[in-house]
Amino acid sequence: MNIPVPLKIAILAVGGTAFYGYVGQLVPQKEVHPPEVVEINKDVTSVEMAEIGKEIFNGKGICATCHTIGKSGALRFPDLDGVAVRSASRIPGYTDVDYLAETLYEPDKFLVPGFNKGMPQINKAPIGLTDDEILAVIAYLQSLGGSPSVTMETRVVYTGGALGGGTAAVAEAKSASDGAEESQISSILATACSGCHTAGNPADGPSMEDISGRLSRQEILTRTVDHSPPLPNAGQLTLADLQDIVDSISQIKGAV
Repeated sequence: MNIPVPLKIAILAVGGTAFYGYVGQLVPQKEVHPPEVVEINKDVTSVEMAEIGKEIFNGKGICATCHTIGKSGALRFPDLDGVAVRSASRIPGYTDVDYLAETLYEPDKFLVPGFNKGMPQINKAPIGLTDDEILAVIAYLQSLGGSPSVTMETRVVYTGGALGGGTAAVAEAKSASDGAEESQISSILATACSGCHTAGNPADGPSMEDISGRLSRQEILTRTVDHSPPLPNAGQLTLADLQDIVDSISQIKGAV
């Protein structure tokens, strides 16, 4: 019996769909849920936090997927053995907690020489660690060559308050002060910086012309922190202020 070609195609399509549908039913079905939040009591010790942080590091945080501990040779990401010692002196003006927090919340802001971008922000999807979980990871990193010192009440610039408990009041206060801080930073850039560091006054200070193409962000930060004479109101500048100043300078391209 001759079966018309269109009918043959239809039979093949229906048969193929039925077959793969049957095979699909044989595969065990599994519903996937986001990782559960690790609840951390506020009265845990720093050492206990480090133990919790180690579990997060190797589990939910998937840090061990890229970072090694005690391995040498060609590595895609820095080995973390002894990171507690390096973190205290990696960036001038930073404490070890400042540095470790920045590497977790803003991993592309400072890159260890010899390594490229690639680490995700672990407080964002798909990893999505909470502030408390990140603080525990910091405690664990402090234990790699040192002793953990952070507590559940440690404050860092990224949370605007105690980790795991940033309040609306803190956020409102930060918003209200942003205008004043931006004005102060703009004043420093317009007077202290541009007043000396111009293309036409090399005797007063090195030119800022195309500085983004000549110096890395780390080099600009080091020269800003070690600036002589000190920047105006230097005693009132926070770590975040210095970062904003360096970020602004790092964007200068071409003539000024």
